[in-house]
Amino acid sequence: MIDFEHGVVTLDYGSGGEKTAELIDTLLRPAFSNPALDALGDGAVVPAPGEQLAFSTDSFVVQPLFFPGGDIGKLAVCGTVNDLAMCGAEPRWLSLSMILEEGFPFSSLRRIVESISRTAKEAGVCIATGDTKVVERGHGDGVYLNTAGIGVVHTPGLSPAAIRPGDKVLVTGPIGDHGTAVMLARADLGPGFESPIVSDCMALHHLAAAACAAGGVRVLRDATRGGAATTLNEFTDGQSFGICLFERDIPVRPEVRAACELLGLDPLYCANEGRMLCLAAPESAPAILDALHALPGGEGAVCIGEVTKEFPGRVVLRTELGAHRVLTRLAGAQLPRIC
Repeated sequence: MIDFEHGVVTLDYGSGGEKTAELIDTLLRPAFSNPALDALGDGAVVPAPGEQLAFSTDSFVVQPLFFPGGDIGKLAVCGTVNDLAMCGAEPRWLSLSMILEEGFPFSSLRRIVESISRTAKEAGVCIATGDTKVVERGHGDGVYLNTAGIGVVHTPGLSPAAIRPGDKVLVTGPIGDHGTAVMLARADLGPGFESPIVSDCMALHHLAAAACAAGGVRVLRDATRGGAATTLNEFTDGQSFGICLFERDIPVRPEVRAACELLGLDPLYCANEGRMLCLAAPESAPAILDALHALPGGEGAVCIGEVTKEFPGRVVLRTELGAHRVLTRLAGAQLPRIC
């Protein structure tokens, strides 16, 4: 438990894993408790005249600011668009707040702003409002971004509460690309080293809409901080069901697997910024996969596991040798400053 008298915040509390959950459950949720917040989705679903709206916010502190496959600007737009999409919503409007450090190069700022503009246009969302602050040199880290978003809910009722034994666990493509790409860029392994790994950073709203249109979707999540294993633990904690993943079916690029072994990482806990987890009714899974395969970014969608009455409250990996390994939430900060 958090020691509120003598304890201090550590990087672990931003990992998306056990410590983040502890911070939310012991301090934040009790302080702000209300039905919209207590659902703890990727965004809040709130009532509006004649419809439901999804509302989400996220802050971005990634280092380095530019990485293979993306940058902090692209990440900020995709991150909030994806959070809205996971609520079954069509993203419409974003806000953009920037905290700039004195001395930050305008060439880099223009590059980030152009990336934000381009990504927003591609996703069909409008930057409707924003704010800019500048802090003294040494009191920031170049630039921090915050985006909030509003979308219109077209598929209501997506929730972990809808999960049933027998449901299938689908993922839209190979996992671990983003976390590995950022970590390799951060490691700076020297001249002559060029990695083929790029971030999977992309907007997922079209894939989410296609899955929902196929029917049978119980819940959607983009597996960001803490990776796929931590995200799935959010569904099983305290429940009478478990989730069994099949190691042989989990897609990981060979170069990502090799890099993770080099860096001491586990792809199941690496952040993703363009991969969607979908839990769906078993009879609907084939149609959802067909719909995903027809769209850019969904060509590699596969079923990687199922909800089971075995292992209640746990996520378990069935290895290729037939053994079972319990996958807990991420403990500690595997990759700080990843998004």
